[in-house]
Amino acid sequence: MKTIALLFVSNLFMTLAWYGHLKWKFLEGRSLGVVILVSWGIALFEYCLMVPANRIGYAQGFSGYQLKVIQEAITLTVFVGFAWLVLKERLTWNYAVSFILIFLAVWFAVAFKPDANRGH
Repeated sequence: MKTIALLFVSNLFMTLAWYGHLKWKFLEGRSLGVVILVSWGIALFEYCLMVPANRIGYAQGFSGYQLKVIQEAITLTVFVGFAWLVLKERLTWNYAVSFILIFLAVWFAVAFKPDANRGH
């Protein structure tokens, strides 16, 4: 559960870093270099949470593949909220179906035991 919580919060920061600048008034008219530096500053917090999340999850038995698939599903969950609240974009049926398929991928990734070579 700690891994999932850390991944969730880290994705809040990454979503802000990647997409927040699209709506932030204080960055309007700024150079791309300034926007990139602001985004990097925000992304630093994402890394400070993502790295421990992956280390903890791996130590608790998640495989690298499982961690990545879980992270992608969390990214989509966070992004849907961000797109709705900040970007004012609606979730259309085709995006909803694509997200459901990704969540099915998460289930497949964690529902079955990894290869015996991983040792779990």
